[in-house]
Amino acid sequence: MANNFVKASFLLRVTDAEAEVLGRIDDAVAILADGDLEDAVLAEHYQALGDDFARIFPPTEAGLFESFRSIFSDPDYPRLGFTLQIDPPEGTGTRQVWLSGDQVDIETAALLLQSVARSALPIGFEYCLDCDRLRPGEFGGGYVVISANDIEFGGSARLLDRAIARHHHAGVDGFVLATRDIEDGLTFWNSEAGFGALAAATVFSDAEAAHHDVPITDDQPEWLALPAPLS
Repeated sequence: MANNFVKASFLLRVTDAEAEVLGRIDDAVAILADGDLEDAVLAEHYQALGDDFARIFPPTEAGLFESFRSIFSDPDYPRLGFTLQIDPPEGTGTRQVWLSGDQVDIETAALLLQSVARSALPIGFEYCLDCDRLRPGEFGGGYVVISANDIEFGGSARLLDRAIARHHHAGVDGFVLATRDIEDGLTFWNSEAGFGALAAATVFSDAEAAHHDVPITDDQPEWLALPAPLS
């Protein structure tokens, strides 16, 4: 038997108002953990979290806390997996927040900061995948970049695949799928948005490209190798 961990620890600076909301997140989670609250009592708790909390996580037709629940991987059983330590006011209008934990829900952390810590964006943090036994394949890590309108996730496993691919294909740093459009010229595949600019193209490892279902277009898409980054 082994225990696995998703560890992260980082600092960010937010406004005093944002810090106040972050300081109430544990209270909001505790309210949701008590599933037997009557509607009137739930409304009192929601109101007690403050106007700023209600502005960021407004009520919906489904319930008072549904927009808050939506940041969790499992809305029915909301959990953070991390703690938020809020520094006291400094008199500058901003203060420091420390987020840390050893079972961090990475996606929830990113969505929470994107929703509440708007003044700090864009920000990013790293995390590690750890295990208390030296089992193969249980270690790794990644990063998250959070902007006002997007969250980007990256992992060391994919970076490792790309590094190995460069050795199998000299000078190659992954592959992009390209097709030629009569009006737009050469366009490149993005797994979420379809064909578009090279800057937004999805980069595939050799293995990923080999197993990817190539979309059907008027001009047969082709795989193009990317050059290795400048050293």
